[in-house]
Amino acid sequence: MTPLKVACIGTGYFAQFHYQAWQKLSKTLPIELVAVIDKDIAKAEKTAAEFRIPFAFSSLKELDFIQVDLIDIITPPQSHQTLIKQALELDANIICQKPFCENYKQAKNMVDLAKQKNQTLVIHENFRFMPWHRKLKELLSQNLIGDVLNTSFKFRPGDGQGKEAYLERQPYFQKMPKFLVHETAIHIIDVFRYLFGEISEVSAQLRQCNPVINGEDSALISFAFKKGMSGLFDGNRCLDHAASNHRRTMGEMWIEGTKGCLRLDGEARIWHREFQQIEEKQIDYAWQDIGFGGDCVYLTIEHICQHFINGTKLENNGFEYLKNIKIEDAVYKSSKDKRVITV
Repeated sequence: MTPLKVACIGTGYFAQFHYQAWQKLSKTLPIELVAVIDKDIAKAEKTAAEFRIPFAFSSLKELDFIQVDLIDIITPPQSHQTLIKQALELDANIICQKPFCENYKQAKNMVDLAKQKNQTLVIHENFRFMPWHRKLKELLSQNLIGDVLNTSFKFRPGDGQGKEAYLERQPYFQKMPKFLVHETAIHIIDVFRYLFGEISEVSAQLRQCNPVINGEDSALISFAFKKGMSGLFDGNRCLDHAASNHRRTMGEMWIEGTKGCLRLDGEARIWHREFQQIEEKQIDYAWQDIGFGGDCVYLTIEHICQHFINGTKLENNGFEYLKNIKIEDAVYKSSKDKRVITV
């Protein structure tokens, strides 16, 4: 089988998890990571040397002489529109990190352009591929807790206090005019849709707790689902939760049904309590505490590669992801207008 030729653009903090995943996947699947691109050529060359990638470039346009099948864009949202257009000019399929573009209009235009070019645009939304969320999906399919009526996610990474907040890993976070929802809560919106189906209404209160940043870092968002259940996102980046690694699950989750409750804690343990019982029982499942979020970057990219190599169905194509951005927009509008917004 002809190998899937891949190029990556970006060498920031989170890119390391992508390169590690591509390197690991190339040992089990017909994949060749052929080039790394960064506007800082020194960073591109350093990454190429570290991961034994043949070519390092400072621009996507330099890929002209290499026929790549897939370009993985691992850069901030303000660069996405330009880079996606350049990648499509190379007749390549695309993986794009989230947040996907700067707004819905940009994202929709890029989805439409990829369709016109007959190329696949995939969004690297990795939270739904965290092993605990996959296990929760499996348990819900078994009707373990009956009809689900309520869910809540308490997001508490504890990394948002003080003047130095975010500067070590992702300094551009401080400058984002829309932060917690656009950058982070969008993950949980996608997880909620993955686990519970489509969202019909939102009501939100957003605020800024750390004055050194431009955007919001705290949010209370209430969701109504089309299936009749309710959900709550309670997020604050200045607060923490009980965990040995606050970036593993990023918080705690409860799913409550007519036959009991499922609870995810900060150690990625899943607990089950039967209805009207006191004791919880831990549910064992296999996962690896490596990389980011239970190696969810690897699991996401593996899912994408299986589509291109074996034709399996994609969960995270660009068109589908537009629904998340519509919900995000409704959240901001709800907070601004102080009213419930229909999605």
